[in-house]
Amino acid sequence: MMRIAVMVAVLAAAVCGCKPAEAPQAATPDTAATPSASSTPVDTPRVGASDFGTLPDGRTVQKYTLDNGRGLTAVILTYGGIIQSLIVPDRDGKRDDVVLGYDTLEDYLKDGASINTNFGALIGRYANRIAKGTFSLDGKTYRIPINNNGNALHGGPQGFATRLWEATPAADGTPSVALHYRSVDGEMGFPGNLDVTVVYTLETDGLKLDYRATTDKPTVLNLTSHAYFNLAGAGAESVLDHTVQINASQYTQVDAELIPTGELVAVEGTPLDFRTPTTLGARIHQDYPALKYAEPRQGGYDFNWVLDRAGADTPAVVVEEPTSGRTMSVYTTEPGMQLYTANSIDRIEGGKGGKTYLHWGALALEAQHFPDSPNQPDFPSTRLDPGQTYTQTTVYRFGVAR
Repeated sequence: MMRIAVMVAVLAAAVCGCKPAEAPQAATPDTAATPSASSTPVDTPRVGASDFGTLPDGRTVQKYTLDNGRGLTAVILTYGGIIQSLIVPDRDGKRDDVVLGYDTLEDYLKDGASINTNFGALIGRYANRIAKGTFSLDGKTYRIPINNNGNALHGGPQGFATRLWEATPAADGTPSVALHYRSVDGEMGFPGNLDVTVVYTLETDGLKLDYRATTDKPTVLNLTSHAYFNLAGAGAESVLDHTVQINASQYTQVDAELIPTGELVAVEGTPLDFRTPTTLGARIHQDYPALKYAEPRQGGYDFNWVLDRAGADTPAVVVEEPTSGRTMSVYTTEPGMQLYTANSIDRIEGGKGGKTYLHWGALALEAQHFPDSPNQPDFPSTRLDPGQTYTQTTVYRFGVAR
């Protein structure tokens, strides 16, 4: 079992409730520059805001800088709800940015128009894949624009990652900001006017995301965050030396297009068995069909694990990087966790600080419901009805191994 400095989490119960989301109080934030890894942390928690750029239609994108006063700093963009920066100390106290991304809005827009990595973005209305971009609800068929091998991925080509969200920073000085977006009935083919609020809060040892959503028509919903982590620092060559432990004894079996077959398969005896700490590179090259589905040339991970337990008591995933000693424990109320090893990245020049992002240069851990659930009646339901409230809490907690 990995050694972790801090592993405490208090999570809200999830899946579904019946009360409307409470609107956070408004406040006027202080202006803040983008922090660098070498920046000295502030002594007290704070939230600051400044402009990040202008969209082609003239709307302004803002960035919110959250600082917990204890060495952790996060920058959240109103464009796509992107986690643009997350600065974390290592075992020697050296601070570094551990998420991939860009320094400018223009670079995010160029990425979305070409390779479409979704660096750090909020994903919706439906995270992961919907087979052939179609599903039925109450006898009616809905069609989502296809954008991934004939299937719909991450809510279609103009999903939540491309939308401008409204921000409300915490009024009491807590390093927290709430982002709200209204997805109108028919957007990307999904039914119902959907109101979504995601609250980002920088806690003592991590970043917490609280999600809430309501609808005025029956719909389907699957939300996640698509941050790409490298605990050695964004731009480090590879995450194959990262040790990973996943609290899951099954995964959702997929076909060659990464669409679930509907069967839950035991990880025992496969390269997908991370029940004990294992480096990502230990089995990634094995001759196993699923690995080649994810990355045909050399093998890769892009699968949904069925979590044995979800909630506050047990981390869904624990990651450790040997050089820096940084650890990350992910707690979630969701039933599944997608591990993605950045297989689509070959070489991206011009990352933050001029860094280059390489193949296998990051891992994404996407807490979610299962892929293609609207077409899989035996999977946990992703249906949301009027009068219900979708809720989810996911926390990324950081520490160091000594």
